[in-house]
Amino acid sequence: MRIDFNNIYFQDKILFPKIIQNLKKIIKKGNFILGNEVENFEKNFSKYTKTKYCVGCGNGSDALFLALKSLNLKKKDEVIIPDMTYIATATAVLNNGCKLRLADVNLENASINQKELIKKINKRTKAIIVVNLWGYSANYEILKKICKRKKIFLIEDAAQSIGSYNERGINSGNLGDIACFSFFPGKNLGAYGDGGAVVTNNKKIYKSILQLRTHGALKKFRHDVIGINSRLDTIQASILNEKLKRIDLINNKRRSIAEYYFKYLNNKKIYLFKKINKGSCFHQFVVLVKNRNKFTNFLRKNKIPFGFHYPYSIHKLKAIKGHYTDKNFKNSLKISSSCVSLPIDPNLSKRKLNYIINKINLF
Repeated sequence: MRIDFNNIYFQDKILFPKIIQNLKKIIKKGNFILGNEVENFEKNFSKYTKTKYCVGCGNGSDALFLALKSLNLKKKDEVIIPDMTYIATATAVLNNGCKLRLADVNLENASINQKELIKKINKRTKAIIVVNLWGYSANYEILKKICKRKKIFLIEDAAQSIGSYNERGINSGNLGDIACFSFFPGKNLGAYGDGGAVVTNNKKIYKSILQLRTHGALKKFRHDVIGINSRLDTIQASILNEKLKRIDLINNKRRSIAEYYFKYLNNKKIYLFKKINKGSCFHQFVVLVKNRNKFTNFLRKNKIPFGFHYPYSIHKLKAIKGHYTDKNFKNSLKISSSCVSLPIDPNLSKRKLNYIINKINLF
């Protein structure tokens, strides 16, 4: 019995005829950069996230970089991020020349710890990036009040949370001033290559990002600011337009699998994140286990695929050494040293799911 961690082929094969048909049209037209397909996707994605504006870009890392770049931050300005995230969140800050501040996370849902965050806010704090890790939408309500009072920009790293919503039913992408998405192939809404997007309700920020993504030009050869080359290409936009139509179906399948795990995984050696909100899109289903090496060897023996998201917290990465002065990362260390991602492919059958659960309960 073969168990897939994330089988993109089987998820998308129903769309292949339409995708291929669209691809032929694009090749015939000969327009591979920006164009109608990108504009249509931006419009559709903006509608889906219930935001006013969307700008497609090269990837999720660029989305974060562009979001910060649009705020005209200075070298001494500080940006706070959670210690438990992918390195792209941190490098977006450093590549903008800002000072990186790291805050510990909550053990209950791996989102940024608000008490630790508040301790780090000072007059130089200009932005906070909150990460919806594994698809779990963080609690933004208190953060929004703090940011509004102190005039700090709140950026949502929604790379893993397309289709998630919080306890109040507010969509991921509409929880802060700016939200950044990744369409890396393995994401719930994945391209067949790289892709990303920034959404916002702020017209000034929208226009700035629109200009920055094309070498600082809104019109060809009219370069008014220093920008970068980060455009969502036409083929990827066309593919994403088709896949966007099924994203709610895909996410609901993931929610059902997660609910099944929560209900039937009962091994006391395995810690489950049960305090997350039901609106998560469950990009990953992560558990914690003390003896990770023993557990992953057990999974290998039983032919159960797994992943790590992520095995190192930001402050432990060699590339980040010397770029931060913060301390006390008790929870991020615990999570990063013991996290294991279990299969949550939306086409995972009940038979295979029961096999995984029964085996893990025997560990």
